[in-house]
Amino acid sequence: MAKHLIISTATELVRIVPQHIVYFSSDGNYTTMMQIDGETRVLTSLLGNIEKRIEKQLGNEGKAFVRLGKSLIINSSYIYYINPAKQKLKLSDAATFCHELPASKEALKQLKEYIEKEAE
Repeated sequence: MAKHLIISTATELVRIVPQHIVYFSSDGNYTTMMQIDGETRVLTSLLGNIEKRIEKQLGNEGKAFVRLGKSLIINSSYIYYINPAKQKLKLSDAATFCHELPASKEALKQLKEYIEKEAE
């Protein structure tokens, strides 16, 4: 049976299969979750708290999620394109969605190196 990530706040509870999450982005005290179906959900939780829940609840499956800088956690399964010089990152399943996200040169450079090592 697939694991679920459960995010509970004072006003809501979200229960989702990790593969359905494309990324989390931070905006102050809020975190936006982008799903593969295009739905976005704004959560009243700090990105750091989301990161801790991923580690605690998902174990090894949680390693697919990579923190990029202060404001982004991505599902590395959907990395399609990285260009550190242009500060561009595209996440896609090559069929139904493609999200282009800005990220720092340094974060993208490290991500690119990580992916290259993984491929060796």
